[in-house]
Amino acid sequence: MEINSYESFLGAAKAQAQPQRLLFAFAQAEGGGNAVQGRTLTPVMCVDKLPAELESFAALAEESRQMQAHWDVVFVASLGGKDGQAPDAGAAEAPLRKMITSIQEGRIQNFLAFDRDGELLRFF
Repeated sequence: MEINSYESFLGAAKAQAQPQRLLFAFAQAEGGGNAVQGRTLTPVMCVDKLPAELESFAALAEESRQMQAHWDVVFVASLGGKDGQAPDAGAAEAPLRKMITSIQEGRIQNFLAFDRDGELLRFF
C-alpha cells in the first residue's frame, strides 16, 4: 500500500496483521527560510495514540493546538502489537524516546513526516 497522505497512513496501520499504536513526534523548524528542508528540526512534544483515536489529520492538529507548543513537522511511525492486542501506552515510551533522539541526530529517513497542513513531506 502506497502512503501518500495521513489518511493512507491510517489505512495502512489499520490493515496490519496486528493492531498498531501510532507514534507522533512534533518538531519545530529553526533557521532561515520558508521551507522545512535544510532547517534544524527540534522536537517539542510527542504522543502515542491508537488509530481510532485520531481519524483525521484535522483531529491530530486540533489536539496538538491544545498543547500550546508550536510545531512545523510531525514525524509518524507505528508500533505493532502482539496476539491481537495493540501495544499499551507504556510500550510506546522507549520507541518515542528513540524517535526524539533520531530526529535530534538528523536520522529521519525511517519516519513519515507531515507539515501543519497535513501534506506529506519528502526529505532528500
